[in-house]
Amino acid sequence: MSEEIDLDRASRQILAELQRDARQTVQQLAERVGLSATPCWKRVKAMEAAGVIRGYTALVDRAKVGLGLRVVVEANLQQHSEAAVRRFEAAVATSPQIVQCVSTTGQADYILTVLAADIAAYERFLHDVLFKLPGITHVRSSIVLREVKAETRLPVQDG
Repeated sequence: MSEEIDLDRASRQILAELQRDARQTVQQLAERVGLSATPCWKRVKAMEAAGVIRGYTALVDRAKVGLGLRVVVEANLQQHSEAAVRRFEAAVATSPQIVQCVSTTGQADYILTVLAADIAAYERFLHDVLFKLPGITHVRSSIVLREVKAETRLPVQDG
């Protein structure tokens, strides 16, 4: 876990605005949060340096790039030794189809989000990648029928 950074109201507003639109100019950002450009820019740079802002990215419509199927996968490992966990996590990190992997409590050791073009592509992924991951003993797949909410913004103004 990383250390929490104490952010004042203006910094939280800057984060909320950048999450809404990271392509706006410093001047536009400053106007929206009620600061002048230089102090706003300094706050952004300080949050980048502190690791609060980890980067900037474009949100891509997965269906429009041929990744119409989203699958939530519950996976269990045979062993939970440090070496087995590291091998599994390293293998997951190399698979571009796995866009999220979290270690969990409960019935599954890991929950993965997998993107594929269609069910046939997912079946190939199961046999070619997932079933070959080191230490896997059990896999449960749930096909996502519809996304009810998929938010990328963090609720930073509620702090």
